[in-house]
Formats: sequence, structure tokens, C-alpha cells
Amino acid sequence: MSVFSGLILGSYSVPLLDIISGKLDPLQKTVLIQIRSPRVVLAGFVGASLALSGASLQGLFRNPLADPGLIGVSAGAALGATSIIVLSNHFVPEFLAGPFLLPVAAVAGAMVVIMLLFTLTKGFQSKGTTYMLLIGIAINSISGVCIGFLTYISSDAELRSLTFWTMGSFGGVSWPLLVPAIILISFFLFWAIPSSRNLDLLQLGEIEAQRLGVNLKKLRFNIILSSAVIVGISVSLSGMIGFVGLVIPHLARLIGGVNHSYLLISSAIAGSSLMILADLIARTFVPPAELPVGLITSAIGSPFFLYLIISSKKL
Repeated sequence: MSVFSGLILGSYSVPLLDIISGKLDPLQKTVLIQIRSPRVVLAGFVGASLALSGASLQGLFRNPLADPGLIGVSAGAALGATSIIVLSNHFVPEFLAGPFLLPVAAVAGAMVVIMLLFTLTKGFQSKGTTYMLLIGIAINSISGVCIGFLTYISSDAELRSLTFWTMGSFGGVSWPLLVPAIILISFFLFWAIPSSRNLDLLQLGEIEAQRLGVNLKKLRFNIILSSAVIVGISVSLSGMIGFVGLVIPHLARLIGGVNHSYLLISSAIAGSSLMILADLIARTFVPPAELPVGLITSAIGSPFFLYLIISSKKL
């Protein structure tokens, strides 16, 4: 339902009957195929990526407040993309500049964070996850300092682009840029889902999970790497969008329980639907202007985040 709503609604409406009957004029075809369809598909995949990685990381860390930004992956991807936005005109040769430069830089930033985590935790073999969480906090802080410095030295045009990107947007995406991203995200989404049973066993505790045959090193590697790649790609194409990885898994638990074989898939579906609807609101709330989609998700997620903190304190 959200997909159809995202396709037909907007500042320029495309009637559903015209789509079904195939009676679209050239302008409607351009809007539907070249402009609206890519952003609806991207919104769906980004929502699924952030929600599934959030559910996976909450299970891995056994922490209901975990999200993809907790271990520094989102910050690393953001730093890589920000560096390209601000510095590409000065240090990147013209023949290397192109539409793929920003996504590659963001994924590279996410992968650097993963390599750093892997090195500092000696191959994810640390006794617990606390050390990894502390490293993630440090990475987030360092990345924030670097992004702040790049923001300070940016020009007016770069600052405007940087500000809009940091709040999230699906505008400007095209099929040639989107297709490789869909292939990579789909691969790692399906790679993460089989870890659901091991995540269920991990909730009993690390020692008990190992007794039941869970390879903790392999589980951490699979979850962290898949989260890094899908979050890195998502951040590179849509910018920083918060709270989806935090809110959606909790809503999925309230509806259907805590079993990860259900939770991972339902979180991906719900995250996809929510992101498409958030993008629709961003496009139609103040037409013809477009709000950053990150503002919409933050408006939904921040009160819920506060509710979780208050509930945890009561417990």
C-alpha cells in the first residue's frame, strides 16, 4: 500500500487508473519512471536496511537501545561522504569525479570502521560486547569532530549541500546509481537473515550460547559486516536518517514477539513501509518544497526513544 501511495501521490499526482490502463502522457511517464519510482525503491531499501541492521545489532548487543549508529558505522560512512562533498573539488582529479564517487567514499568509510573494530577487538574475540560499544562511541566522537571541521571550511554551496544531506533526502537518485546499490543491499540483507536462530540463542547469554554451539566470532562478524555494508550504502545515497533502526524493531516486537526469525523479516518490511511513507510526507507536507526525510523520522523516533529511556529507568 505504501508503495502505491508513494508512486501516485505527490506535488504532481499520477492517477492509479492511468497507470493500470497504461494511458500515461509523456510527462506522467517521466515523473513515474525516472523521478518517483527510483526514490520509492531507494526509500524502501534504505528503510529495510536500517531497520534490519537495528534489529540485528539489538540482538547481538542484547541492548534495546542499540541502532546502526552505535558502533560507529554510520559515522564512518558519513565522514567518507562528507569528505567527498567538501574536498572533491580541490583534491580529486576530474576524471575520477562522477555519480559513484560519493557512494564509494561512504562505503569505504564504513569499511574502515569495521576494519578498526576488527583489529581493536582482536577479530571480535573480546569477552563481551562492552569493549566494542566503547570503541563505537569513540569513533562517533572522532567522526563528529572531523565532520564539524569539514563543515567549517566548506563553501556556501558545499555547506548547503552538506546540511541537506546530513538531514536525509531521496531526491536526485537515478536508476544507474540505484541498481548496483539494490544488488549489494539485497545480498547482505539475505546474508544477515540466517543468523536469526543464533541471535535467539545469544539472548540466553554468551556462555550458554557457546555451549549450545553458537560460534560467537562468526556471528559477530556476519552481523557487523552486513550492517556496515548496508548502512554504508544507505547513508551514501540518502544521507543521515536517524531512529529507524531503533524504533522499527521495537514496534515489530510489540506486534509479533521477540523471535528473530520473525523479527528480522518483519523489521525489514515495516522499515521499508515507514520510510516510503516518511518520504511521501516530506514531499507533500509543504509543496512544492521538499522537507529532509530525516526530520520526519526524527519527529517520530525521538519521542519513542525518550519513552524507552523512561521505561528502562522504571524497570
